[in-house]
Amino acid sequence: MVTIFIRYQLFMTDVYKTILSSSEGFFKDRGSKFFAHAYHVENQTEISDSQKVLRKKYHDARHHCYAYMLGELDRTSRANDDGEPANSSGAPILGQIRSFELTNILIIVVRYFGGTKLGIPGLINAYKSAAADSIANAKIVERTIDDSIEFRCTYNDINQVMRLVKELEMTIISQNMEQECSLTARLRKSLTPKLQKRLENYPRINMFIN
Repeated sequence: MVTIFIRYQLFMTDVYKTILSSSEGFFKDRGSKFFAHAYHVENQTEISDSQKVLRKKYHDARHHCYAYMLGELDRTSRANDDGEPANSSGAPILGQIRSFELTNILIIVVRYFGGTKLGIPGLINAYKSAAADSIANAKIVERTIDDSIEFRCTYNDINQVMRLVKELEMTIISQNMEQECSLTARLRKSLTPKLQKRLENYPRINMFIN
């Protein structure tokens, strides 16, 4: 069993691509069948839960190879060969995730041996093809990486806050409009410096980035 664990950070963009929901793929070579399942995941718990479901569904399969990518800016990836020759299965699956520039995705490929050995090149092609098919059958969506912004101000200044929210196309999460007002909204990360610059002209409005 070989496990690859990589952590890296992207600095050049505040958008990312992921799949909207689960999808499936399939590949067959010389009797061996490869069933691929792609999942949208947000954390390790969801990864573990998805693995348990497939372990139960394909309880008689010898290999459950997988790879995942988690995170938007700070990304973590992992690939596992689950008993196949080193770098013959998990790495090709992860390669497809990277090729499509996806994150927050888990792909598990379950193999049923068909009686004929495929060799390492054959295995690489099979796991790559099954993973690619599951991605081809998924809906890929592009999402922005956002900051959570909290504004605090008096009621007299809330109109200016609302103008900034509209101007920068922020999404309001919660608000409390009393004498001392608070408002929390999501803002695309690349626009946060612009907001900070604008607020230099409004010293009575306090901003907190969560």
